[in-house]
Amino acid sequence: MEEPLEIRVGDRTISITMRTPGQDRELAAGFLLTEGILRDAGEIRDIQESKNTVRVELCPDVELDFEKLQRNFYTTSSCGVCGKTSMEALRAIGCPVLPRAEPLVSAAVIHSLPGSLRGGQAVFDRTGALHAAALFDTGGKIGTLREDVGRHNAVDKVIGAEMLAGRTPLGDRILLVSGRASFELTQKALMGGIPILAAVGAPSSLAVETAQRFNLTLLGFVREGRFNVYSGGHRIQ
Repeated sequence: MEEPLEIRVGDRTISITMRTPGQDRELAAGFLLTEGILRDAGEIRDIQESKNTVRVELCPDVELDFEKLQRNFYTTSSCGVCGKTSMEALRAIGCPVLPRAEPLVSAAVIHSLPGSLRGGQAVFDRTGALHAAALFDTGGKIGTLREDVGRHNAVDKVIGAEMLAGRTPLGDRILLVSGRASFELTQKALMGGIPILAAVGAPSSLAVETAQRFNLTLLGFVREGRFNVYSGGHRIQ
């Protein structure tokens, strides 16, 4: 299924995205975190769902500059904008430069990730139509996994689930995505504090540039017993 989801903060619409229904609270929370709108779950007072709408109520002491948000949102989405503008937008929303030293992960663990991801894609098994994203620990044990018609939504659902459980930032986790690695996915990994992003497909040139700038380990073509390292090879043993 593919249906629209309206994400609202109070009475204002922040985004409308096409998604696979389910885990909508996670999707909204993850989106607000990975777009730099919120910092953690402590800023959220309540999240309410109705059909194809999620309304997020913020704590009284949390204020958003909605005019600035409206001006900058196109830039942070990176659709058709240049890399320089996108980089500046990431810095503007507080995207962190990740610590260089940790974590360390073996190549054998990286090789094991696609099989674990594929084994958890229950809806893909029935439909062949969904992307997936999953978090792993440094030993290769799979944690939160989500599927969605949009790969960005799958990542937001994963990060949102961890955020609502009070487990962000995710400085000791690996994120694996079933498709390619775009600029938007590197942004979302960085905003979630995730140090290693692995993709079954290829990264874009802007994804590589972003990973290098913010010290993210970026791996592509993670499949069939091989992978390419585009950034942050010091974390792979």
